[in-house]
Amino acid sequence: MSGVTNENGEGGMHERQGTIWTAAIHIITAVIGSGVLSLSWSIAQLGWIAGPLILACFACVTHYTSTLLTNCYRAPDRITGTPNCCYIDAVKAYLGPKHVYLCACAQFFNLWGAMVGYTITTTISMNAVSKAHCYHDNGHDKRCDGPGPILMLSFGFAQLLLSQLPSMQHMAWVSIVAAIMSGTYSSIAFGLSVTELVQTREVKGGLLGVVGNVNLAPTTRAFKSLQAIGNVAFAYTFAEILIEVQDTLKSPPAEHITMKKAISRGLSITTASYLIIGCFGYAAFGGITPGNILTGFGFYEPFWLVDIGNICIALHLSGAYQLFAQPLYANLEMRICERWPEAKIVTRVYKIVVPCFKRRVPLSFSLLRLGLRSSIVIITTIVGMALPFFNSIVGMLGALSFWPLTVYFPIKMHIAQQEIQKGTKKWILLHVLVGFTLCVCLAVSVGAGAEMVAHLKKVSPFTKIE
Repeated sequence: MSGVTNENGEGGMHERQGTIWTAAIHIITAVIGSGVLSLSWSIAQLGWIAGPLILACFACVTHYTSTLLTNCYRAPDRITGTPNCCYIDAVKAYLGPKHVYLCACAQFFNLWGAMVGYTITTTISMNAVSKAHCYHDNGHDKRCDGPGPILMLSFGFAQLLLSQLPSMQHMAWVSIVAAIMSGTYSSIAFGLSVTELVQTREVKGGLLGVVGNVNLAPTTRAFKSLQAIGNVAFAYTFAEILIEVQDTLKSPPAEHITMKKAISRGLSITTASYLIIGCFGYAAFGGITPGNILTGFGFYEPFWLVDIGNICIALHLSGAYQLFAQPLYANLEMRICERWPEAKIVTRVYKIVVPCFKRRVPLSFSLLRLGLRSSIVIITTIVGMALPFFNSIVGMLGALSFWPLTVYFPIKMHIAQQEIQKGTKKWILLHVLVGFTLCVCLAVSVGAGAEMVAHLKKVSPFTKIE
């Protein structure tokens, strides 16, 4: 990267050319991922009243805290201050070095956790394509198993190649393709649900959902409801990349103004999609709604349309994987460069000339980038193979990622930035929000953890993809 002066006359490490819509597309790509496919199941657990209400609450909390976080892109002043290129830099500027370690652990773990979740979900979707053909040829009552581990290794290999993209500045096209794929499979899930409703002429489901079933044990109902809430939380996880996305925006206008508009547009589109797909999926299947509405085979036919939906999921999550991976790569590489600035393995850049349309296009790479990123992708793939189940992973990731990065740090930085006095009404209300969401996320992590333990007792690692 070379130094470039932006439109404000500031020196920077890269040229920022992002707009409202590129930022909104990044948000849509990050938010509408594997989470949207589990929302019908989540609403089925919670029912017609609590399901949409909890989803709307998470949307409101995410929108509010995200707007607070956008104001922290520059410090000490949100308009004239020095830009913070990543989430950790913003925490360091406003809260000091004591919070940096905690933020780094939370952000890196959650970014990596999202990569694990996307690895599992993509493999399930690709596996579903193979199983759909088997069911179509042999009947819906036959046992059909796809080549799950091989598909996961193939996905890992594809991510090895995509991970060599230099930075998020070069990923606008990836997010555009991923957003198109997201709209496609969401539309397919919605269309198939509507078709099911038309054919059966019955709106299924109850006001209290599966957890209102008195035939289930109280602990089972509690764990299912908590896991469902965790899935909703995971569906709104994108704060860990918000500052990095904001760092791609050009100015003027001020970056926080553009980013707030992008957040409003991105979250409005995603929330509308969540409500439509989640509610129509629950209405179509009721209490037997599958955990993943496209890969759980609520729909068998037309098998080719189900295939298209699952292929779009795989393509979308391939891009979303990189959207979460790039900030992780950038932070680790930056810290290695700061620690060993003279090492040749860190500083030396190699160029390969590739013929392309009568032009010779140079591609650059470094041994640091190649080795570090490849190692992370390989480890992520191995962990994904060892944990081949969907809803429990999604619930746990939602519980662990939502509170620290979406609620706690944005509110603490807002208090520091605005110098809100301790004991004032606003200070109390903000801390009530922090405390309440913490309790919810801790409860959700317990429920998701119990489900994961139950799965691990049944599933042998590296042998089955659900």
